[in-house]
Amino acid sequence: MRLVVQRVSRASVTVARERVAEIGPGLVILVGVGPADGPPQADWLAEKTAHLRIFEDAAGKLNRSLLEAGGSALVVSQFTLYADAQKGRRPSFIGAAPPEQAEPLVARYAEALRALGVPVQTGVFRANMQVEILNDGPVTILLER
Repeated sequence: MRLVVQRVSRASVTVARERVAEIGPGLVILVGVGPADGPPQADWLAEKTAHLRIFEDAAGKLNRSLLEAGGSALVVSQFTLYADAQKGRRPSFIGAAPPEQAEPLVARYAEALRALGVPVQTGVFRANMQVEILNDGPVTILLER
């Protein structure tokens, strides 16, 4: 699994002109799933994300986790994280897991975050989403397992 983790002041997802998810301060997590991924990867990445120290403490150091900062997470599936653009001009997406495999793993990742105590909102799997992100910092971290 591949994650792009962005610290945000606020974020939302709109589908067909309807806002389906919205958070205040926290993390937007774009999630891509590969064909070799399974529940262990989803669980490990949820633990890593919840405890990743990318929020400032009183001294201005990146020393607090999402849980310590009291933030929320917005989890958005994004198969394009597995794009291969090495050849030609059109990316290939054959490195991404099929939707039947990816959807339950994205859901498992979101549930694992919830189980750790993180308030989680999600995008809509396979929908054309407009994701509005107000980056904070900006702080953007790539995680892969």
